[in-house]
Amino acid sequence: MTTIRIADAIADLLRDGMPVRFTAYDGSATGPEDSPMRLELTNQRGLAYLLTAPGDLGLARAYVAGDLVVHGVHPGNPYELMSLLKDHTKFRKVTPGEILTLVRGLGISNLKPPPPPPQEHLPRWRRAMEGLRHSMGRDAEAISHHYDVSNAFYRLVLGPSMAYTCAVYPHADATLEEAQAEKFDLVARKLDLKPGQRLLDVGCGWGGMVRHAAKEYGVKALGVTLSQQQADWGKEAIDRDGLGDLAEVRHLDYRDVMEGGFDAVSSIGLTEHIGVRNYPSYFRFLHDRLKPEGRLLNHSITRHHNRREETGAFIDRYVFPDGELIGSGTIIKEAQDVGLEVMHSENLRMHYAMTLRDWNRNLVDNWDACVEEVGIGTARVWGLYIASSRLGFEWNEIQLHQVLGVRVADGGGNGFPLRPTW
Repeated sequence: MTTIRIADAIADLLRDGMPVRFTAYDGSATGPEDSPMRLELTNQRGLAYLLTAPGDLGLARAYVAGDLVVHGVHPGNPYELMSLLKDHTKFRKVTPGEILTLVRGLGISNLKPPPPPPQEHLPRWRRAMEGLRHSMGRDAEAISHHYDVSNAFYRLVLGPSMAYTCAVYPHADATLEEAQAEKFDLVARKLDLKPGQRLLDVGCGWGGMVRHAAKEYGVKALGVTLSQQQADWGKEAIDRDGLGDLAEVRHLDYRDVMEGGFDAVSSIGLTEHIGVRNYPSYFRFLHDRLKPEGRLLNHSITRHHNRREETGAFIDRYVFPDGELIGSGTIIKEAQDVGLEVMHSENLRMHYAMTLRDWNRNLVDNWDACVEEVGIGTARVWGLYIASSRLGFEWNEIQLHQVLGVRVADGGGNGFPLRPTW
């Protein structure tokens, strides 16, 4: 039986070749020898990960488990490596004869999938056995998987703002904190918030928008989140800032908000979690929470097209279980179809790339503390996820849209001036 060298097998399977140096535990190597970055496959489990989940998922499993070691970049910011590997991680189609040769040469034991790393969530079909997609129970579990990691960890990565959404950079040299403050203020200006008004912030996270609206605009603001850890942190921050008479954060599904008559609704980073098929009920619900001439600002990640497309396996299993994206055209259509008048849409794609750049920087600067807080595997997941997401925005594979709508009053009034004021 002919033994196949691991590096040769991997290089042959990759559809577009190996752009960096790759070495394996059997002493084999492939890829450019002068590459400043190197991938080292350290054991048989890592090989089994690569062969049983070809592409991004197998690479992620081996990397998160520590079986695929990266040299030449910091694990908190593998952006340069991801730039080189982009579009080079897919396996080509293999004939039955090639599969037989591969099995004989590498060993059939490598085709038995090892247990995935503990950071990995269940596959979609397993989740379907435990509840309908985007049911309240399944949504709560998915949100907990991602957001109930550790408030201390998020503080290290996100910075003092605890804002886990796209910032808005007023100028190229603005700090992350300046940009997050500008994001919240841009939302407030688009909603035309005024003292004494009532704001509902759905998917409020750690309460950044709620506190900004209360402190800077004198608005009575209610935020709701499915994450218990976020709600606890938000309540403490409100008390610490002395905003208890104006601001409130509840651990609650937005669909359970019974109050109505709000002057404004903000939704910053929630739409990605609700499911495209639920857009009609989502926008109808928010429309009905508004008083006539009340405004809705929907801020969400979007695709560069309006075709339905499943989220990649790595993002779905490790980052955002059940997350779904679609183009801004679909968001605008669904908002219009429930009676909202869409007044403005803005793409902040490059602002999100800059935000992710700064989150990676925070992760590197606080790496030891992050690892101590959540473990090396989870820290690796976050470095990989943030860097790959940055590339997605830079390459226009994903975008970030703010869509501003209004509930039209009887007779057609919408309360808007002739030109935007923000």
